[in-house]
Amino acid sequence: MVPGKVLVAPRAHVEHAVRDLDEDAYLRLMRTVRRIALAVEAVVPSERTYLLSLGSRQGNAHLHWHIAPLPPGTPYEQQQYHALMTENGVIPWSAQQAADLAGRLRAVLSAHA
Repeated sequence: MVPGKVLVAPRAHVEHAVRDLDEDAYLRLMRTVRRIALAVEAVVPSERTYLLSLGSRQGNAHLHWHIAPLPPGTPYEQQQYHALMTENGVIPWSAQQAADLAGRLRAVLSAHA
């Protein structure tokens, strides 16, 4: 699991990104995902940022996007899904580190509102 990973989810219940949103709603959501991804890149060193929408009706049926910055220098064999799977290890983050990151993200987002 990578430090700085953020989830973006619409407030209204949506299960399917393509079928459940009209084009305007989909584009608004994707602009929000991009805006937050740019903020993550501004405050978390990364060589690439992954954007993923995962889930299923059998598990987590609410639409959400994962924004996951890949730390610089991550060996190729540890990139892609490997970097996001908790069975491959979790980089411990304290509640204070998470709160600090949230504060930095809020500052960047409000500066570019």
